[in-house]
Amino acid sequence: MTIYNYIALKNNKDIVKGKIEAGNLREARGAIRDLGFLPTKVYEEKGKNDIKEDETLALKPGKLKKLGLQDRIDFTSTMQILAQSGIPIIESLMFIENDAAKLKVRLVAKELRRMIMGGATFADTISRYPEQFGQIYIGLVKAGEDSGELEKTLQRLLELLTKQSNIRSKVIGTLMYPCFVIFLATIIVLIMLMFVFPVFKEMFDGMGKELPWITATLMSAGVFLKTYWFLVPLMLGSVVGSISFLLHWEPSKKKIDDWVLKIPLLSDLIQFGNFANFTAVLQVAYDAGVPIIECLYLSNLTLTNHTLKTKIEGATLKVQQGQHLSIALRSTHIMPKMILFMIATGEQSGRLGDMLLQATVFIDKKLDTIIDTMTKMIEPLMLIVIGSIVLTLALALYLPLFQSYLQD
Repeated sequence: MTIYNYIALKNNKDIVKGKIEAGNLREARGAIRDLGFLPTKVYEEKGKNDIKEDETLALKPGKLKKLGLQDRIDFTSTMQILAQSGIPIIESLMFIENDAAKLKVRLVAKELRRMIMGGATFADTISRYPEQFGQIYIGLVKAGEDSGELEKTLQRLLELLTKQSNIRSKVIGTLMYPCFVIFLATIIVLIMLMFVFPVFKEMFDGMGKELPWITATLMSAGVFLKTYWFLVPLMLGSVVGSISFLLHWEPSKKKIDDWVLKIPLLSDLIQFGNFANFTAVLQVAYDAGVPIIECLYLSNLTLTNHTLKTKIEGATLKVQQGQHLSIALRSTHIMPKMILFMIATGEQSGRLGDMLLQATVFIDKKLDTIIDTMTKMIEPLMLIVIGSIVLTLALALYLPLFQSYLQD
């Protein structure tokens, strides 16, 4: 008879370790199942040094590709459905490992399964991969596992990720049209300057008269761009790179984040877009039993505007010092009054979780209204921009002809 070490699941969630004596590996697995456990790893007992080496290898995290928002939605959705069906985590991860559509999701599932079979919990395992899941995901899963409500937490996480995806889609959809129009207008202007204006140069030179400043400027620009055409992609790349650098460089990002909050309507979009994710995470974390300070910490991770983030961090410090949540948030002077009223009502009635849920619904409706208003405003603004460009180009081409006709 041989002694086997085993790692198994009790009641499909608690990890137990032990030893059992059996004739072979198959009999050992059968004996473990007879004890009411689900074996996840069974191996022949070795020397202490060998076992420590095996455990170290099993718990060493591997390198994985970062999961996108949609990847996390797919992963969480599958895990939630299988957990609701009573399927253990190990088997759920094995299903994802074999049948997920994307390779990087399959590799993540494989790595998680390998580490859980090595004795780690689900929360401890994903905490080793903050780049793949993010601190919010990790914190909520840990809270759900500690409270024994992992299945409900996965459902809340799925709703949260879906909400974030919807908000992102709405904002991107709103900005896509003006970005496309600006790109198209840039291409048209370059074509006009490089190929149309140089054609008229000889005709204008033959008139022997001084050109209007707008015509002379665009003509010179067209000749320059046609001669040094290879500089065009470099200039466009420089412009895009400079904008990207300014948006990510911390000193400039702070000033831009503060400046955009002073622009009407755009400030509403920034504020409600940030607070939509903030209140959603706050509500999910609070319902999962996470302490309020930790809830604020996780929620603050969703804020992308530096000014808002700094002020909420100050409010978090006040809550940590014993101040009520609603009073601390009111002192920031950035939180919508309706949200503050709902939070204060929830604190007084002991129904903070319910009021946070109502607050997320209110913000979602407000955000939809703002996006609809901006969409309606963008169309006439784009028409004005395009009209201005066409008018400028037309004036540059026809002003010399009008002047010549009038003088003759």
